[in-house]
Amino acid sequence: MIAWVLAVPAVLGVYAATHLLLRHGGRAAVRTLVAVDVAVLVGALVVLGLAVTGSPGAAEPAAPAAEVTTSRAEDVPTAAEPAAESATSAAPAQGTSQAGGDSWAALIGAAIAVAGSSLGAAVAVAYTGSAALAAMSERPEIFGRAMVIVGLAEGIAIYGLIVAIILLGRA
Repeated sequence: MIAWVLAVPAVLGVYAATHLLLRHGGRAAVRTLVAVDVAVLVGALVVLGLAVTGSPGAAEPAAPAAEVTTSRAEDVPTAAEPAAESATSAAPAQGTSQAGGDSWAALIGAAIAVAGSSLGAAVAVAYTGSAALAAMSERPEIFGRAMVIVGLAEGIAIYGLIVAIILLGRA
């Protein structure tokens, strides 16, 4: 939350500078803003590429310290024992990293489900809401039926959220 509060002055400053630049700058200002937009787009595509191609790092469990007690000659560990021990302890870590590497598809699917349903609900509410206001201005008794239609449009976003929760459960 603190990051958002700290970002508000920066966003307002960029908005004011952009507004002044467009108002007084002419074509050069538009070219500058297009160049900044292209730079931001390239940066976003680089981050997206890294997010899609990169795999999450799996933390490997620390190898337990070998306790050496040499009361008898046969209790002395040989050089092969620690190597075999570390190989068996590393095997589960490799298996978990391979299983967790495929969870990015579920996360991307959840993001698409939420984004798509939210955009669809926004468009649906915009059209049905304006039509409902127009209908209620002519016939106020239609309020209940109009709100049901607007509520159905909001249901689109809820369905997307439910699909995202199901996909996150699989990740």
